[in-house]
Amino acid sequence: MKKLITLAIVLFCAVSLQAKGDLHLFSVDNKDGKITPYMIEEALNNGGFHVELNSNMIGPFKKQFKETQYKVFTLMTFWSKKYTRDLVIKYPKAGVFTPMGMGIYQAKNENTLHLSVLSAEAQGKILGIKDLSLLKKIETDVLAVIKKNFPKAKHTYSEDSLKTSHNLVTVYEMEVDEDEDPDDVLDELQMNLEGAFKPYGFVVPQFMDLNEVLTQDATKESPFDFYITYSICKLPVIYTVSKSRPEASAFAPCTTMLYKKKGENKVVVGFPAVYNWLSSAKVEDKEAKATLLKAQKDFESILKDITE
Repeated sequence: MKKLITLAIVLFCAVSLQAKGDLHLFSVDNKDGKITPYMIEEALNNGGFHVELNSNMIGPFKKQFKETQYKVFTLMTFWSKKYTRDLVIKYPKAGVFTPMGMGIYQAKNENTLHLSVLSAEAQGKILGIKDLSLLKKIETDVLAVIKKNFPKAKHTYSEDSLKTSHNLVTVYEMEVDEDEDPDDVLDELQMNLEGAFKPYGFVVPQFMDLNEVLTQDATKESPFDFYITYSICKLPVIYTVSKSRPEASAFAPCTTMLYKKKGENKVVVGFPAVYNWLSSAKVEDKEAKATLLKAQKDFESILKDITE
């Protein structure tokens, strides 16, 4: 009986060690405050990535909510100069992670700086991709940058994700006439989309013409008439979730894709649903869940309106 109990404990420990959540978490001593988001931006830019956004949220938190429990809380977005083109051409929905996000945060009462970024497996799950080879290459490069520049950082994973039955990418499609000029279609969609953000409390800290990356500044062909992405933020969402699950900042700002493939008479619009925050970051706080679900409903309303 003693041997069986011992064996059970060993097996349990093995399973526990192998269990991985959806988020890579890094913790590094930053008592002196010398490690800054700008250092991380420079490290990524020098490591094969292009940083699109480096957004310090402390000021906005204090301005709108009068306080924050963090001395560092930054949202960073970036994309791979090596693999993004191949990834999006092969899997158009991968635009919802172009750029992808990294959360950088440190509470006022601690000496440790934290980084949070989605794993390749989590991105594959969200996108419905079985072949993770390109996502794995990007992941390998991200981890290499962090480990090279912060060799003393402790690497762990988030808790096991919660199960969800919801679609993890919310997508809407709109039919267009064959003879419509793609530029005119894009102009109208952008005008309608951007006009709808503010009334619902969304802001756009970053816009990206992804087709410039896909054509590599007009030196290569792109399968898309247009492909743009918006980084979308809703401050109450980020602030509320940060109080209990700061690692969810890897999902913020949310990247919204808007594209039309050549030869197709439809436009595709989509974004990673908030069910990813609830599942991957294991958001269980009642207020945070309510705020996220309200944002999901509001954003769905916007996309329905512009695609109907």
